[in-house]
Amino acid sequence: MDHLDQLENKSIYIIREAYYQYKNIAMLWSIGKDSTSLLWLVRKAFMGHVPFPVMHIDTTYKFPEMYIFRDKYAKEWGLNLIIARNDDAIKRGISYATHDAFTCAHELKTVALQQTMAEKGFKALLLGIRRDEHGIRAKERVFSPRSQDFKWNYQDQPAELWDQYKSKVLEENHVRVHPLLHWTELDIWKYVKREKLPVNELYYAKNGLRYRSLGCKPITNPMKSDADTVDKIIEELATTKEAERSGRAMDKEQMYTMQKLRSLGYM
Repeated sequence: MDHLDQLENKSIYIIREAYYQYKNIAMLWSIGKDSTSLLWLVRKAFMGHVPFPVMHIDTTYKFPEMYIFRDKYAKEWGLNLIIARNDDAIKRGISYATHDAFTCAHELKTVALQQTMAEKGFKALLLGIRRDEHGIRAKERVFSPRSQDFKWNYQDQPAELWDQYKSKVLEENHVRVHPLLHWTELDIWKYVKREKLPVNELYYAKNGLRYRSLGCKPITNPMKSDADTVDKIIEELATTKEAERSGRAMDKEQMYTMQKLRSLGYM
């Protein structure tokens, strides 16, 4: 097996283990390259079928291209798509025009997720985050428990030695499962190339700009780039020193801001 085979096999093992332990499980799909790669791995794990709901947290501020991509592949892949939205916050006027990124992320993402989790009774969530994305995410575990009120105690995480996972949590808690923690951004793009995976067109350069990470449109900026193909993106990543999420406004804030958000239940 080559490197990508090893990554794929480990991820599929984690996905199947999570499904075995938790029948009331869902997957979060941000429509980005990582969560779309995870969705592809789930389909591989279950012979082309996704046996649990796929949830998209809709802040209503995503790029139009993201909604088009979501609807196209939700239909094509036969997904049981759940769209989570905090309508109460939207009615109260929570927006990027009137509020800071922290408030918007908490109200439009975390609270929307909490509401849907409570409504559907999900006990486990699959997420496509990677350790190399952000310093705070490097603290995560593959099976990461969350308290009843969604809090993440990053100072008290279970040990995961030799790929031995503590997949059970207290009845009142839920668990976040991260099958891509061991992947890198470069691994993802090499996998996209090998599998001929569809990814959003915003990742490819147009007029000297491309998006390297996709979030809410008002706080996500493109980077200078001429990489308009997967091969060119792979070549670019091999030499760049720019952080992957440098175009995401929230990630430019102090490190503890992301840590605080994640401790409150942010993805």
